[in-house]
Amino acid sequence: MKVRGKVRSAAAVIVALLLLAGCGANAGSGDKLSGMRIMVPNSPGGGYDITARTAAKVLEESGLARNVEVFNLPGAGGTVGLGRLVGEKGNGKLLMSMGLGVVGSVFTNKSPATLQDTTPIAKLIEEPDIIAVSAKSKYKNIEQLLADWKADPAGLAVGGGSSRGGPDHLAAMLTAKGAGVQPKKVNFVSYDGGGDLLAAILGDKLAFGVSGVSEWRDQIDAGQLRVLAVTSDQRVEGIDAPTLKEAGLDVQFTNWRGIVAPPGISDSDRKKLIDTVQRMHDSKEWKQALENNGWTDAFQIGEQFGAFLKEQNEQVETVLSDLGLSSS
Repeated sequence: MKVRGKVRSAAAVIVALLLLAGCGANAGSGDKLSGMRIMVPNSPGGGYDITARTAAKVLEESGLARNVEVFNLPGAGGTVGLGRLVGEKGNGKLLMSMGLGVVGSVFTNKSPATLQDTTPIAKLIEEPDIIAVSAKSKYKNIEQLLADWKADPAGLAVGGGSSRGGPDHLAAMLTAKGAGVQPKKVNFVSYDGGGDLLAAILGDKLAFGVSGVSEWRDQIDAGQLRVLAVTSDQRVEGIDAPTLKEAGLDVQFTNWRGIVAPPGISDSDRKKLIDTVQRMHDSKEWKQALENNGWTDAFQIGEQFGAFLKEQNEQVETVLSDLGLSSS
């Protein structure tokens, strides 16, 4: 009888442990974000698109989210998407990939919606811009390009994957100023993302283009593009090109990207989004993504990122004014 009682007791303990394990598993899976959507406010192939799709992949691979959908809503340098985001007040399942380009587009497109209307979640990465030409271009180095650009600023069309006031536009204008070219004379052609810009460069519609290094890494490796210079203060690993400072220009420029949510989301949704992005940032999968894309980790979350957005807003307004482009 005693042995039978011990068996029954042991069985009860095992059943209890299995039930507890089952409850723990359910609690863990319940912490995952499910049905999240990430909006990309420009066309496929651009920096925001690459960042959003990389984040979605990492979220799923690291077990932090499931069924993450990435969709594109291009237009007006990102402000069409921004307007949509601000209009989704209280939606805790929507994020938008964004960066310096949207900051500038708010000014140049006179957008009624601003980033101050959004809920800041996280700044993710930084990367330099590159000055690139097609492999067929006559320009073999940055000095040759700058000589022709100074001789005929309007004759050389330069393209960027952002609108006026965005990172590619600012990088091009700062480069022009550093080279002694009046920014107002620059023939800048705006494209809604790096994908469209790439097609224009390869199709010989532009003399050169300015974009983020990660957007064209595959084409650089494949020998379709030639990089003439990078805008960072140091050379970029894997890119055979000097910095603008090495070329004699007092120019250093870095782009950044992050994610924001609609206004008016609940405190619990905000906390869950920030906590999930924090865990994504700490994952081995994200660290590998940083390395694969040549991105610099520039992580800021919540209120810290909100303060950064405010500073960027003020700085971009000042730079546009200094370059004589604020009223254009």
